Amino acid sequence: MAQKPPEHEITQLLAQWREGNQSALDDLYPLVYDELHRLARRYMSRERKGHTLQTTALINEAYVRLVDQKNVPWANRSHFFAISAQIMRRILIDHARRHQYAKRGGGARQVSLDEAATVVLPDQSGELLRLDEALKSLAEMDPRRSQVVELRYFGGLNNEEIAGVLRISENTVTRDWNMARAWLYQQLTGSGAN
Repeated sequence: MAQKPPEHEITQLLAQWREGNQSALDDLYPLVYDELHRLARRYMSRERKGHTLQTTALINEAYVRLVDQKNVPWANRSHFFAISAQIMRRILIDHARRHQYAKRGGGARQVSLDEAATVVLPDQSGELLRLDEALKSLAEMDPRRSQVVELRYFGGLNNEEIAGVLRISENTVTRDWNMARAWLYQQLTGSGAN
């Protein structure tokens, strides 16, 4: 396994890229590819068997979209991978919507957040769409908690990395994660008062 490049090297390349240095982007790609592949593999492991989108295609599509993110004020390596995770999630949501549209509605089964991550069903696009809708609702009510969920659940970042990206304390990340997870569980299972 290749050794992780130093965070400062990636951060410097991100800053150079933001300033318009195209060769910095070329230098960045080999340094971030393994981590992008890990993120994509994590996403795809949650998808239904026989999913038409493959891990490599997800990485390539995400990278194309990342290249279009020229004016992002990249804070650091964690911030880059958080944005990458968001982009991959959006790609899969778009794919699920197209799949559901093709099926003309299909009907979704209610699941918990943990079930959405681990249950392998013949078709999980409905569950992914329900989770996306719940996250959108959470973002309207509490954008930071929504970001914590996205960074942890989809981005695979730990509390320390999330705290660095969002510039909040680790204790706040823990509280936000616990509150958001409970709220999402209620939304996805229909339990509790709404």
